[in-house]
Amino acid sequence: MFAEVSALLAPLAAAIGYSAYKARQFEQAYPNIGELTDVGGYRMNAVHVPRPENADLPALVFIHGASGNLLDQLLAFRAALEGRAEMLFVDRPGHGYSERGGPENAVPSGQADAIARLMEKRGIEKAVIVGHSFGGAIAAAFGLRHPDKTAGLLFLAPATHPWPGGIDWYYHVATTPVIGWLFNHAVVVPLGLHRLERGTLNVFRPNPRPADYIEKTGPSLVLRPNAFHNNAADFKRLLAYVKEQSPLYSQIAAPTVIITGDSDEIVWEHLHSRGLARDIAGSELITVRGVGHKPDYLATDVAIAAMEKISGKPRDLQAIARRAEERLAAASRAQTVGTVPPSIVYSAP
Repeated sequence: MFAEVSALLAPLAAAIGYSAYKARQFEQAYPNIGELTDVGGYRMNAVHVPRPENADLPALVFIHGASGNLLDQLLAFRAALEGRAEMLFVDRPGHGYSERGGPENAVPSGQADAIARLMEKRGIEKAVIVGHSFGGAIAAAFGLRHPDKTAGLLFLAPATHPWPGGIDWYYHVATTPVIGWLFNHAVVVPLGLHRLERGTLNVFRPNPRPADYIEKTGPSLVLRPNAFHNNAADFKRLLAYVKEQSPLYSQIAAPTVIITGDSDEIVWEHLHSRGLARDIAGSELITVRGVGHKPDYLATDVAIAAMEKISGKPRDLQAIARRAEERLAAASRAQTVGTVPPSIVYSAP
């Protein structure tokens, strides 16, 4: 009997040991470049770019989506905005290198409150809140709960409204008592590494993924057991949360721009982005044709123009979006005939 039990437990122990080893490797490959700040019993991690002397934009706070960390939005925006604004790139609670905090941080409202406290600790009184994907639900919660700290809202392919269907099976398994612990510590790493290439390609589809995206944004950090559990817990609660909260979006009064692609197969623009445009009076919806779930990378110029418009500068965002479509189409044609390196497609004009 002992031999049989040992034969069953040995592969499990080996899988847990392998996952722990790989988790350490992920952190060595993507060490924390931010700073941890206590926000009331737990620490939030962020990269803070202080306000430059000649800033022409208000402070900007960037909130990443599901399965991500602050490197995603930092790679998309920091270089293009350097010298123009104070910036705060946040690891959401329980993601990247931020600690999870209490159970309230399993829903967007709790994460919005955490970001508001982090802003206070970093001396940021008011900011344009930029939320991509899942970060859009947090940006909406921020606008509702902290209007005094909200200079404006910029939603990028946001997940904010109820959708038909459910979520992937592994998020349910990951949050199941006991079984979830075993799954997160033994199965997630090999399964996730197998799916990482396809998963990141899918996030950008139908557009090509930048060649250095995985190398520079550390998506494997979400495969660490605690991070994966937190990510799954976020997903599991999101649908019920947006069912309850989306009727309140009409109370948002901050200047708002929503940027989405018409080819987004991850977060359907006809439900979420159009829903926001319907619910938030005075908001502007920009739909970039031919773009999927990553307008932050494919239409960075449009997003920056939106930040400028929110800050009071005159910008024709629809015209800028049409120019972005032309640029992307020209780059795609050139890439097809082999005359343009893939990285040029993502260069900010």
